[in-house]
Amino acid sequence: VKNAAVITAVLADAACGLRGAGASGLVLATNTMHKVAPAIEAVAGLPLLHIADATGAALAAAGVRRAGLLGTRFTMDDASIVQDRLRERFGLQLLLPAAVERAEVHRVIYEELCRGVVADASRAAYRRIIAGLGAHGAEAVILGCTEITLLVDAADSPLPCFDSTALHAAAAVDWMLGN
Repeated sequence: VKNAAVITAVLADAACGLRGAGASGLVLATNTMHKVAPAIEAVAGLPLLHIADATGAALAAAGVRRAGLLGTRFTMDDASIVQDRLRERFGLQLLLPAAVERAEVHRVIYEELCRGVVADASRAAYRRIIAGLGAHGAEAVILGCTEITLLVDAADSPLPCFDSTALHAAAAVDWMLGN
């Protein structure tokens, strides 16, 4: 993640402000920014509900042992963001698209979806990429970026989809309500 120190400082400052306002926990509703989650949690002195924990729990509950992962280049290429946690805590085997496909997934996120562009050709490319993950043994696919569901959802995917953002939000509500 570019400028990780700057991002960490900004998010840690916001987290400390939340603590000062009475927050008793943190939620960082983005996969990529979980690169700096441990530092934010340490500086703020508050527990953080990790996005990988919500995703991993849902995959485990569904009996999924091998899952494909789609997300930004940062999320797919840097195992410390979510992949290591999914492996270590949930025993998941993660499959990634080939390098050229990872580049296309990332490009679509930043050049199209972040700009409000939802293209049928990109949807078809994602379907092919997901099908390829399935052909290599993935039982499901993790939609590991907030924007991906603008393009692909359960009706579009050849594999069951696990939307990390929605799973994280639901877990956050349960956490806040003490469920």
